[in-house]
Amino acid sequence: MSSLVAIILIIIVVLLVAWYISAYNGLIRTRTHVQESWSQIDVQLKRRNDLIPNLVSTTKGYANYEQSTLKKVVELRNQLTAVPADDHQQTMEVSNQLSTTLRSLFALSENYPDLKANTQFTQLMEELTNTENKIAYSRQLYNTSVANLTMKIQSFPSNVVANIHHFQASDYLQVPEEEKTAPKVNFDDFGQDK
Repeated sequence: MSSLVAIILIIIVVLLVAWYISAYNGLIRTRTHVQESWSQIDVQLKRRNDLIPNLVSTTKGYANYEQSTLKKVVELRNQLTAVPADDHQQTMEVSNQLSTTLRSLFALSENYPDLKANTQFTQLMEELTNTENKIAYSRQLYNTSVANLTMKIQSFPSNVVANIHHFQASDYLQVPEEEKTAPKVNFDDFGQDK
């Protein structure tokens, strides 16, 4: 009878060790996925930063009167490259400002038909737009990865392993407050003859 108890205890210990290893590896895998997701954002930000000098030089020749916008784009690009690599929230705040400034630069191109017709500018604008879309997708993937890690860290029984090994949840990337407010649309004058 005592050998049966010993076998049962050995099986229980083996199952607990297997569960512990599985829980630990799952936490490692999820944390690595968060890091990989951030890396994808970083890659797209680098791509955008590499495209900006070409955009600025292409635009400079046409938009002589819009130097403040070009200067702001360059300043934000430089500021973005100076943010510490581990400060994800600051990186995204500066990136959001840069995205807004780039949109205003694209809108300014409407005032310059020659610039709008320039194939290099059009190509750069398209590449930057595609990159902005990839950044948005990567942000969504990052936040999903953070949610998965947070669930594992907070859920029983994996939270036991997470606490033993000091796993920390990552912060979600937040949408800036100014992007949360709905634009004000006024239809008072719509459809009226003037």
